[in-house]
Amino acid sequence: MATITPYRSGQRPGPDGFAQLVHAEWTKFRTVRGWITGLIVAAVVAAGFGLLTTGASGSVCHRTRNGPVHCGPAPQPSFPLGPGGEPVADSFYFVHQPLTGNGTITVRVASLTGLVPAHPDAPSPGLRPGTEEWAKAGIIIKQSLKPGSPYAAMMVAAGHGVRMQWNYTADRPGLPGTVGPANPRWLRLTRDGDVITGYDSADGTHWVKVGTVTLPGLPSTAQAGLFAASPESGAEVQHLGGGIQGGEGPTQATAVIDHVSGLRGTWAGTYIGAANAPGIGRYHQAGGRFTVTGSGDIAPVPAGNGGPAATAATVGGYLLGTFAGLVVLAVVATMFMTAEYRRNLIRVTLAASPRRGRALAAKAVVIGAVAFVTGLAGAVIAVLAGTAVTRARGTYQFPVSGLTEARVIIATGVLAALSAVLALAVGAIVRRSALAVTIVIATVVLPYFLSVAAVVPSGAADWLLRITPAAGFAVQAPYPRYPQVSVLYSVLSGYYPLGPWAGLAVLCGWTAVALAGAAVLLRRRDA
Repeated sequence: MATITPYRSGQRPGPDGFAQLVHAEWTKFRTVRGWITGLIVAAVVAAGFGLLTTGASGSVCHRTRNGPVHCGPAPQPSFPLGPGGEPVADSFYFVHQPLTGNGTITVRVASLTGLVPAHPDAPSPGLRPGTEEWAKAGIIIKQSLKPGSPYAAMMVAAGHGVRMQWNYTADRPGLPGTVGPANPRWLRLTRDGDVITGYDSADGTHWVKVGTVTLPGLPSTAQAGLFAASPESGAEVQHLGGGIQGGEGPTQATAVIDHVSGLRGTWAGTYIGAANAPGIGRYHQAGGRFTVTGSGDIAPVPAGNGGPAATAATVGGYLLGTFAGLVVLAVVATMFMTAEYRRNLIRVTLAASPRRGRALAAKAVVIGAVAFVTGLAGAVIAVLAGTAVTRARGTYQFPVSGLTEARVIIATGVLAALSAVLALAVGAIVRRSALAVTIVIATVVLPYFLSVAAVVPSGAADWLLRITPAAGFAVQAPYPRYPQVSVLYSVLSGYYPLGPWAGLAVLCGWTAVALAGAAVLLRRRDA
């Protein structure tokens, strides 16, 4: 009986690995001109919207006598820069004398009182007894009397107990509680070269170290002594139309400080910087007891923090159009998936790759990669063009380091990639382009837009940006929040309720869940 040998082709089997599957999906994508055009439109829309807002920002308008209204760039604000190059507020009353070489300063803060606006909504409010929560007083060692120079301080804050703060951005808590005659606080600063150590005590006997900091370049003779400061007050009003900050007004703090030791020279009183309320800074000495009154603040200036900072251009403003670009990307990404169902090509795709999860993964890799490039390109154009427009207009640009700017630009590409993959997964789940796009816009774009436009109360907006995929916008945050500065941190100025990595984790979680759901349904349902 003859043996029959089955036919074998002389051609070697072609590769059918995941890389080849990705290449096949990329070939599908790039051959559809509408999708490529959509990517270009997404980048242009994202950059163009940011440029429109940049052109409108930083403008002020005034009416001449009996004449028309003239609008133009806002004047350049004048912020002292801290040791890290960040804009800072450095305005306080300083009772000081030179400190040469090493030494230790010890004081007791017996009380901290103050005055705050009586009627926050009135145009010219009076003052009533009270203290702003970050009114502060204590001891400080400062490089010089120049605003923005390095310092380290031990202080009591009206609503936050004992704090050690240094170089404007750093803050560390000490003993809690409100200071008063029945609850005084002892403070100590020790200098050893350029190393400053802060201590606090409730009784002047038992001391606890709060922190140790280094002030590089601290001269042999620094300025040291007592201080008082109290930042402007501001009331955040929440209503259905959103949250706004208003009612700002100058405040002042008065501290009674005694048991002063470690400084034996002649005291001098100086108002550092441009005070918020000139003329109220003063001190009175009766024996070893000092009464120090001051206004202003020693702290970083957040972007959009009222006054001159409110008109400054920001990196977050340049990227405001990202949400518009994501809308276009959502359309492209969902169509990349749903078009196969509409044209009944999904059967061909799954026949070529029976492992359906792998086919979905290949599509996700392709759409994620092209969306990343699109988001990256849009961000680069927006930031470079926005910076050029800002400089040409003579508008103040809130500074940010080159490393942070690069991080924000790359993160925008990541945000676009994850949003596109999420849209692809939703498209695989619902199989209808219109419904998928609606879901993605409602969960990714709409919460962000409601927060920026202050359509919902700020508390609700914060929750939307914590629990929805829109949390991913936090990766674009260029500026840190400062707990020691009480202002309305708005999304419009580039502040988010979650940190960049936490916001990215929320978006990644939603994307992973959607992909997993799409993979399960793709395996269980008929093509």
